[in-house]
Amino acid sequence: MLPEIKLQGNVDIAALSPLLRGMLLAVAYADGEGGIGLTATGAMNRKFVHWAAVHFLWPGFTAEDLYGMNKVLNEGDMPPLWVVRDMARHLKLLRRKKDVLLATKRGREFLAKPQAFFDLIASDYLYSYVHDTERDEEVRARLRWWRLFLNLLNIKAREGCTPIDIIKILDPSLAHLRDGDIKMEAWELRSDLQYGVFRRLCWLGLLYEAREGLTLLQDGAFHRTPLWPACLQLESDTQSDIGVH
Repeated sequence: MLPEIKLQGNVDIAALSPLLRGMLLAVAYADGEGGIGLTATGAMNRKFVHWAAVHFLWPGFTAEDLYGMNKVLNEGDMPPLWVVRDMARHLKLLRRKKDVLLATKRGREFLAKPQAFFDLIASDYLYSYVHDTERDEEVRARLRWWRLFLNLLNIKAREGCTPIDIIKILDPSLAHLRDGDIKMEAWELRSDLQYGVFRRLCWLGLLYEAREGLTLLQDGAFHRTPLWPACLQLESDTQSDIGVH
């Protein structure tokens, strides 16, 4: 059974969750500007992509980050936009009408009371959403591991941990190797953790990655945010360590 996500604490979810903040801003833009313009291929237009890059404040995808690599921005240059659009349309917060995305009645309810939608958004995104680089079967196969992953991170991310730290716990036979060798030996597991677990939890706002002073290829330490204990109650809440058998 999957761990239940149920928001109970009094936290600023828009400040902590890049995904929820992005969805709020996108729906508010659509409601206030007469819709989000779409290109002939159905992508969000450059005007909105630029606006989103400036206002979403999405870690790793700020205007400074994106314009450092691109002279102009298209939707494909800002991957979080794909998730924001997919989730907003899936939950019927936005609807397409010809060449624009419009806010729905439900979307305006979301703007008024985003906390009421958080549990649904978080559960759908964390457990079910299929990123463009994933396959359905990968997401389904990960379901049986979420309870272990969340309990493990519940303890290790209190002080901060890297994907390599988690790999050493999941596969003790690799613990004696140097980090660079582990990346080579367990590249598939590391990739699944990095993109299937850590990225989801960061984009949802339950974890954040401390990256100050690191290069693009270095892993930062991941830490729990105040949103984590506000919406998750796990078996490991009272434990100081955890083992995998």
